[in-house]
Amino acid sequence: MKRVQRKKSVRKTNSSAKKLAASKLGSLVTATKGVDMQFLVAVYILLAFGLLMVLSASSPIAYASEATNHDSFYYFKKQFLWAILGSIGMFAAANYDYQKMKKLAFPALCISVLLLLLVLVPGIGRKINDARRWIYIGPINFQPSEVAKIAMIVFFSYSLSKNYKELKNFSVFLLYIAIIGVVAVIIMMEPHFSCTMLIVATSVILMFVAGAKIRHFLVLCLPVIPVLGLVIIKSPYRLARVLSFLDPFEDIQGAGWQIVQSLYAIGSGGIFGAGLGQSRQKYLNIPEPQNDFIFAILAEEFGLLGAILVSVMFIFLIARGVKIALRAPDLFGTLLTTGIVAMIAIQALVNIAVVTSSIPVTGMPLPFFSYGGTALAITMTEMGIVLNVSKHAKI
Repeated sequence: MKRVQRKKSVRKTNSSAKKLAASKLGSLVTATKGVDMQFLVAVYILLAFGLLMVLSASSPIAYASEATNHDSFYYFKKQFLWAILGSIGMFAAANYDYQKMKKLAFPALCISVLLLLLVLVPGIGRKINDARRWIYIGPINFQPSEVAKIAMIVFFSYSLSKNYKELKNFSVFLLYIAIIGVVAVIIMMEPHFSCTMLIVATSVILMFVAGAKIRHFLVLCLPVIPVLGLVIIKSPYRLARVLSFLDPFEDIQGAGWQIVQSLYAIGSGGIFGAGLGQSRQKYLNIPEPQNDFIFAILAEEFGLLGAILVSVMFIFLIARGVKIALRAPDLFGTLLTTGIVAMIAIQALVNIAVVTSSIPVTGMPLPFFSYGGTALAITMTEMGIVLNVSKHAKI
C-alpha cells in the first residue's frame, strides 16, 4: 500500500511540475505572440554575444582587484543577473499596451528630472572619478541619466504626436528646444557629456521626424557650435581627448593611451582573431576593458570577421526597428520606436567610431555589450516597447 501511495504521490508531483512548466511556457508564448520575431532573435543574439564578451574582457581585471575579492566572474555574474531582470522588463513591456504609456509621459519626465537633481546632492549622489552620476540606496545603485533617456523619448513621442502641426511654428519649436536644454544642463552638471549628446541627438531626431523645419535647426546651430567649442576648450580632459585624437601616438603614455591600446588590440586580431579568451590587451592594458572599449577586445579575439558580424547584427536590428516604426499604426508608435532605435544606433555608431579612432574619445557604451546593469536593464525594456509596437504594426 505504501509503495502504491508513493507512486501516486510521485505521479502527482511530476504532474504538477509538468503543469507548472507548461504554464511558464504558455506565459512565454503569450508574451512573444504577435511580436516581430526577427527583432527579438536579433536582440538575444546581441545579448548573448555581449554577455560572452563581458565574461572574457572582465575576468583579468576582476581577478586582479581586491574590491571583487579576486573573483574572475564578478562582473559577468552581475551582468547576467541584470540581463535576466532586463528580459523580465522586456517581456513585461512587450505585453503592456504602449498606448497606456501616454499617461506616464509627463510624470516620467518629472521623476527623471527630480532624480537627475538628487544625484547632485552630496550624500545621495555618489562621486566617482570626478563625476557624480550614481544614486546609492542601500545595496541598490543606478544612474538617473539612464532613466532620463527613456523618459525623454516617451515624453517627446507623446507630446510631438499631439502637437506635430504646431511644431512648424518657431515659438513651439523653441519650447521643445528649451526642454532639451534644461535636461542637458542638469546632466552636464554631473558631468556626463556623452549622455547629454545622446539625449540631445535623439530628441532632435524625434523633432525632425515629427515635422520640424530644417531651417529652424540651422538657425540654432549658429550659437550652439561656438558654445560646444567653448565647453571643450574650458574642460582640460575633453581638450586633451580632442588633441590626442589628432595624433594619439604623440602622447602614448598619457591622453593617447586608451586609443593606442585599442588600436593594438584591433590590429593584433587580424582577420580571424586570437580566439575567445585569448586577448592580451585586456590584461590591464586597456583600462576597464569590459566597458567602453569592449569592442576592441571583441575585435582582438574574433578578428575582423567577428567585428563585421556584430556590426551587421546591429544594422539588422536597427533596420528592423525602422521597419516597425514605419508600419506603426499611429504617430505615437512611430516616434516611440524611432527614438529607441535611434538611441541604439547612435550609441553603437559612436562607440565603434571611438574604438577605431574615427572620432575623439567619449564615454559612450556599446548597447548589450558594455558592462552596466542599469543601462542593460533599461535597454532590454526599451526593446520590449519596440516589440509591443510591432504587435500592432502592419509588417
